[in-house]
Amino acid sequence: MAASSGSKIHPQKAQRSALRSPTGETRTMQTEHPKKPAHTVFIVDDDPAVRDAIRWLMEQVKLKTQVYSSADEFLASYVPGVRGCLILDIRMPGMSGLELQEKLNAAGALIPIIIVTGHGDVSIAVRAMKAGAVEFLQKPFTDQLLLDTVQSALTKYSAIWDQEARREKSNKSLASLTSREREVLGLMRAGKPNKVIASILNISVRTVEGHRATIMSKTGSRSLGELFEMLHSHS
Repeated sequence: MAASSGSKIHPQKAQRSALRSPTGETRTMQTEHPKKPAHTVFIVDDDPAVRDAIRWLMEQVKLKTQVYSSADEFLASYVPGVRGCLILDIRMPGMSGLELQEKLNAAGALIPIIIVTGHGDVSIAVRAMKAGAVEFLQKPFTDQLLLDTVQSALTKYSAIWDQEARREKSNKSLASLTSREREVLGLMRAGKPNKVIASILNISVRTVEGHRATIMSKTGSRSLGELFEMLHSHS
């Protein structure tokens, strides 16, 4: 990325500023620990000094990191479904940050993207935000601003990831049902009592009860309300 040295984050400077507040008082890093240490911060920047500085800062608050020197390198190794956020430089040789963002969006990747740049390009900022970036930061930025932005992005997306996990679980559970069990489930959802279901399907009430028990077991549902909530998230 073609930016002046004054706009870069240097590892030594990052270490000093990461350990002290604006008033000069020593800051306790433990207060920044994430609730879910499994989160990974992906850092994509062609400047090794910037990559090292951001990685060092993230590791001070116990966040896992993976660094990449190009968008192509990141895209080749990215595994969808990994919980984390992407700190992405805009201007890099080869694929740009915006092009990578577009590819991730097209693939339906659920990953918050924080765009960073050494250039104050308003049009690029607007384009990135419209494409779903959670924040646009212009270098140089403070360590605390970057930490707060990362933590905010992870907190926001945790609910999205949890919802997606529930959806995938319900898909697998419902896919395991037999055709007869799906028929019974459809009538249960319609509010039909066991006797009516038995009459419609020309089976015994005891058989209906057996199917209901199997449905509850396969879906891991403890109540009809929980089962119907699963169906709602699946639809």
